[in-house]
Amino acid sequence: MGNLLSYSGITTKIRAMHKHLITKEQYEQLSAMPSVSDGLAFLKQQPAYSQLFAHLDEKETHRSQIESLLTNSLYHDYSKLYRFANMKQRKFMDLFFVHYEISVLKICLRSAYSNSELTIQLPLFEDFFKKHSQIDIIKLGNCSSLNEFIECLRNTRYYKPLTMIHESNSKTLFDYEMGLDLYYFSYMWKEKDKVLKGKELDVITHNFGHKLDLLNVQWIYRSKKNYHLTPAEIYALIIPVNYKLKPQTISAMVEANTTEELQAILKNTYYGKRYIEDSFDSQSIELLYMNLLEQIYLTSSKRNPYSIASINCYLYLKEYEIFRITTIIEGIRYGLTPKEIAQYTAKI
Repeated sequence: MGNLLSYSGITTKIRAMHKHLITKEQYEQLSAMPSVSDGLAFLKQQPAYSQLFAHLDEKETHRSQIESLLTNSLYHDYSKLYRFANMKQRKFMDLFFVHYEISVLKICLRSAYSNSELTIQLPLFEDFFKKHSQIDIIKLGNCSSLNEFIECLRNTRYYKPLTMIHESNSKTLFDYEMGLDLYYFSYMWKEKDKVLKGKELDVITHNFGHKLDLLNVQWIYRSKKNYHLTPAEIYALIIPVNYKLKPQTISAMVEANTTEELQAILKNTYYGKRYIEDSFDSQSIELLYMNLLEQIYLTSSKRNPYSIASINCYLYLKEYEIFRITTIIEGIRYGLTPKEIAQYTAKI
């Protein structure tokens, strides 16, 4: 009864927001648009984007502006839920927010690392970050060197992990970005136990555990197929968390001599026996990750509607809606057919 009372308001809000998520039919309509401007005009007609896109001139819009507006839509929905959340729910959402914070940090990092222009319009997010973050993203976005970027983060949780990489022998852009990702996953895995308890902790552990397992599978596969990294180099990329994949299974995949050998090992795991088809490649591994997580999050939310699972599920669905829309718009830009675009957008 307690959960029903504490979640009734935010669950009602989430159900209303679910109705504005893009449907399969709408994705198909968007994929069939003959030009980017037509695609943007279509989005302006959808309730979730009509207000944010109201002043958009679809014929004069650049890629960075589109991505910024779509990202702002995600932050806008997060803010809506945050206003409806009670103190306990906000603690989880504050923990979840670190994911958004690191996404923006990585964009600013790329700009500072190469002393190049930002690929996103930070002023759109300034008010949002002022409410939820202690980081001045405008100041961070103006950093023109890596040293300046790191110094700007001195009094934040990110200063130590970035400084450790900066003082090491391996400090490529990839190393810094991976360091931020590994920090987030480890941080989230530990802190959830302090913020949640009981059934809600079980649900988030289940959801996040699957996510970390599948990310490790992705990175191992890509490392072998695309980058031909050594086992020692791959171990450095592994998230130090095991859920359904045992440490010895991870080691076997890392030590596999070929991607075919890795595939055979993966087929005998929890995920292989349940979800993986006879053959796969790096693209289908990516789609497996998205489709499987969507299934897990939706199932958790349906089974536990008056719990943190409903918030977690909606934020996941919204984030991957943004991914799918961005991918479709890029597909249109490059002249791909709807069938070709569908190969990159996961099950919709």
